[in-house]
Amino acid sequence: MTRRAAEIRLDALLRTACDVIVERGLANTRTADVANAAGVSQALVFYHFATKERLLAQAFAYAVEQDLARLDAVTRSSATPLTKLRRILKLYTPAGRATSWSMWIDGWSESLRTPELEKVSRRLDLRWRQDLAAVITAGVADGTFQCADADGAAWRISAVMDGLAVQLAVHDRVISRRQFGEWVRLVTARELGLDLADLD
Repeated sequence: MTRRAAEIRLDALLRTACDVIVERGLANTRTADVANAAGVSQALVFYHFATKERLLAQAFAYAVEQDLARLDAVTRSSATPLTKLRRILKLYTPAGRATSWSMWIDGWSESLRTPELEKVSRRLDLRWRQDLAAVITAGVADGTFQCADADGAAWRISAVMDGLAVQLAVHDRVISRRQFGEWVRLVTARELGLDLADLD
């Protein structure tokens, strides 16, 4: 197998693993399930991932990296800090089937028991906080935001979004997407000295 073929096969396995994980959950996904869904041998799965734990951690990272690629596109753009902030808040909101959020919630839960997954989850989770803090810092520097603690504000805003997103993704009709958006904007406006209208 050429290196390029191996990379393509690895990418296909990770995509398949993500599909299986969303359907079965991290705790109930076996390497045999991924091999069957991908139409390959279990030995090939173990060739790419020495352990089930490594497979799950890399599949989780693969899924979350798709979200982070969209976040990078926002933070690296030439938009103003306020526009970047609005876009980040929109990216964070669960939409449709909320597949991405299913992976995040499952990943956090399994991280309590799987050290390899915890390391990946922590690294990827911190990226959101760091990028949000960087946008807040830039907004303070240009006078758009008023905030004495960008890191703390990023953590508090993210914590509210995480908590509401879990409710929205897990519990049908407990809160609406409209409520999610309103409450997140309210907390963000208070943290950054903005009017609610600034975040519409």
